[in-house]
Amino acid sequence: MPKADIHPKWYPEAKVYCNGELVMTVGSTKPEISVDVWSGNHPFYTGTQKIIDTEGRVERFRRKYGMGGAGAKKK
Repeated sequence: MPKADIHPKWYPEAKVYCNGELVMTVGSTKPEISVDVWSGNHPFYTGTQKIIDTEGRVERFRRKYGMGGAGAKKK
């Protein structure tokens, strides 16, 4: 049984705003929440994410420290 008068007020229909636009409603202890990024404008979710080519970095690390992989020296 929770103690009375120690929990913050719960807002089951709290509004989430991004750039002044209402994007969703959620349950929160604040009636309004302002965010910069949400799933609707994040590059990962919108499919506009740029893939950074890191090919060769892992292999270079493995060769440098002798951890196997293609071209590693055998002892």
